[in-house]
Amino acid sequence: MIASNQAAYSNPKRSDVPVCDTWDLTSLFESDASWLTVLSQFEQEIAGFAQFSGRLTESAEVLAQCLSFDVKLDRLGERLGTYAFLKTTEDQGNSHYQGFVARYQNLATKAGQAASFLRPEILSIPPEKMEGMMAEDCLKPFSLVLERINRYREHTLSQPEENLLAMQGEMAQTASKAFRQLNDADLKFGDVVNEKGEAVELTNASFSSFLISPNRDVRKRAFHQYYKQFHGHENTLSATLAGSIHGDVYYAKARNHQSARSSSLFADNVPLSVYDNLITAVRKRLPEVHSYFDMRRRKMELDEIHHYDTYVPILSAQQSHHTWDDAVSLVLKSLEPLGQQYGQVLEKGLRGRWSDRYPNQGKQSGAFSCGTYDADPYILMNFKPSVLNDVFTLTHEAGHSMHSYFSAANQPFQYYNYTIFVAEVASTFNEQLLAHHMIRNAKTKEEKAAILNHEIDSIRATIVRQTMFAEFEKITHEMAECGEPLTVASFKSIYSELLNAYFGPDFVVDQELALECFRIPHFYRAFYVYKYATGLSAAIALSKQVLEGGKAELDSYLGFLRGGCSQDPLELLKGAGVDMTQPEPVETALVQFGELVKQLDELI
Repeated sequence: MIASNQAAYSNPKRSDVPVCDTWDLTSLFESDASWLTVLSQFEQEIAGFAQFSGRLTESAEVLAQCLSFDVKLDRLGERLGTYAFLKTTEDQGNSHYQGFVARYQNLATKAGQAASFLRPEILSIPPEKMEGMMAEDCLKPFSLVLERINRYREHTLSQPEENLLAMQGEMAQTASKAFRQLNDADLKFGDVVNEKGEAVELTNASFSSFLISPNRDVRKRAFHQYYKQFHGHENTLSATLAGSIHGDVYYAKARNHQSARSSSLFADNVPLSVYDNLITAVRKRLPEVHSYFDMRRRKMELDEIHHYDTYVPILSAQQSHHTWDDAVSLVLKSLEPLGQQYGQVLEKGLRGRWSDRYPNQGKQSGAFSCGTYDADPYILMNFKPSVLNDVFTLTHEAGHSMHSYFSAANQPFQYYNYTIFVAEVASTFNEQLLAHHMIRNAKTKEEKAAILNHEIDSIRATIVRQTMFAEFEKITHEMAECGEPLTVASFKSIYSELLNAYFGPDFVVDQELALECFRIPHFYRAFYVYKYATGLSAAIALSKQVLEGGKAELDSYLGFLRGGCSQDPLELLKGAGVDMTQPEPVETALVQFGELVKQLDELI
């Protein structure tokens, strides 16, 4: 039996996990029976939409009643859907809770269909009449909701045209579905012998584990063996990616957007300049990134550095051990600059049962935070005491959960659910405070070096690498919009140029690495990755302000956490103290990157 399966069998069954190590979902529902009761109520309520259909133009009062009803049903559906989802993550083989998800999704689809008249009817109200209706008190709680809907007026088509686009919905997912099936199911990479002499199956999941192996031969073998499969399917993958890009361009044109990129950024009301400033700022600082790769090469005593040398810790022998309680204490200590309320609420949650802590058989891998308006902001972890990154993952997810907590406590339901653009700020902000605390309090040179290395690689992976991805998306979509062919050769040529620019002249870019452009899942939902880079950049700038400032800086940041989606993302961040329409936040983050590289170079 291969090693990866042996590890899985060492995990306990869900039924054997101590209750104190699992989350307590009773803030959502007391029991499965209560969930079923509320599901039945939800089903009965769906018919209530019919009383408003065709009547939204009558008066502000009717529109307000309809929007209130919609909020009520959304709020109920959020609880139902979250409970069902969280129960399936406990053990993905549990068919009982898979049934819960299916039943909820069926009703949620019916609710969506019943409410489908809402947006078209609102947009059919003449602007002058809408302006008068919105001036009435009954619509004041929904003024921003209506403003955001009205922004889409020029990008909304006639009802027959909208129906045609809606009918294409499933077909439009063909490219991404084909990629997932090929990438996740059909591609087989064989086995690789690891540093312990064990034959381990090489998969998309295990590939990252091989890249952090301290044995360079293992890393190299895994790299070349992995990309051999992508080379064998490059024509299929190229056609699939091109199909996804052409789909983005088609829908942008159909809805009267200037480009696919502007269409994607429209929802968050983010100007193209934010995207372009990110690329410009990172490009400006690439020499410092190149210096880091050279420093890594020297410290690892390599004649030349390859991509498969960039993920393993420089001090790979450095050991880490934190129990759950140790990790919680460390996280809470690092977050003391955020004040007493933040710490007390989070401690109660983490030492209590917000989190499902450890791996068990069938449990969903990875980690996430799942906040709702009416319940605790839950955290799924697969915490391993020997993995330092799991401590950072814990504070990351805690950042999301506290963002949800503050937003739900301070906003009405329709304005509490923050967007992805700002979501990564609260989580990576916490990581910054944890790193700052651990570097300052490191007991040995090796411990400090390990944290510095972690922080450097985090900035490189989240800001530099994601910006390279964002630039690839920009270039390829512009090519499609100009009628230039998207082929295996053109994709690989563009990506190779980006690799050479971002990794530098002294980095050995293996020929196979150009194939990476065919295996990044985010490329099939384009113009998303730039948010990772802007999020961490904002978090670094804000964490410096809070650590170096006083009450005003802290109050501004906590105000951001309380803001939900009550303003557009850029306005929320400006209120917190960072202007993402300017390049300075990204430049600040990359200056910090250079300082960390210098510290690490001098330390080891």
